Amino acid sequence: MSEYRRWWVPGGTYFFTVNLADRSQRLLVERFDALCEVACAVRHAHSFEMVAWVVMPNHLHAIWTLPAGDQDFARRWMLIKQSFSRSVPAGERVSASRRRTGERGIWQRRYWEHLVRDERDLQNHIDYIHFNPVKHGWAQRPGDWPQSSFHRFVLDGVLPADWSGSTEPRR
Repeated sequence: MSEYRRWWVPGGTYFFTVNLADRSQRLLVERFDALCEVACAVRHAHSFEMVAWVVMPNHLHAIWTLPAGDQDFARRWMLIKQSFSRSVPAGERVSASRRRTGERGIWQRRYWEHLVRDERDLQNHIDYIHFNPVKHGWAQRPGDWPQSSFHRFVLDGVLPADWSGSTEPRR
C-alpha cells in the first residue's frame, strides 16, 4: 500500500482536487446548490477562506486558506463530503468494501492537496481553476462556466470579463 504524506501547515493555503467515485456522473453540477449550502455551512462552523473554486460535473478544484493555528483541512473535507452525500438520494453503485464500512459510493475516498508555496504558485493555481472548464471542453471561455469563482474575480475587478486564461503559467 502506498504511503501518503500530507503537509500540515497551520494557516496554510492549499489547492485541492476532489473527485466523484463514478467519473461518468454529473452530480456536482446537477446538485450544485446543495454542494454550495454544505460548503457554506462547513465554512461557517469551521472557518476557512475559499480563495477560488470551480465545480465541474465529476470533480472540483478549490483553494482554501486556513485560519492561523489551524491545519485541519481533512476534517473540513470529511464534513463537506459526508453532508453532501446525505443530501443525495441513495442509489449509486456501492462496492463491497464500502458497504462493509457503511460508506456511500459518491466520492473517491482520497483527494489531492497541494500546499501553495508563494504568490506565483497561488496565481498559477487560480488560473488553472478558472481555465479548467475550457480545458475539459465544457465551456468556450472561463466566463461561460457558471460554477466558478471566476465571476467573483470579475465582479471584484481582479480579472477582466474577457480573460481567456492560459494553459501556460504566468511569468
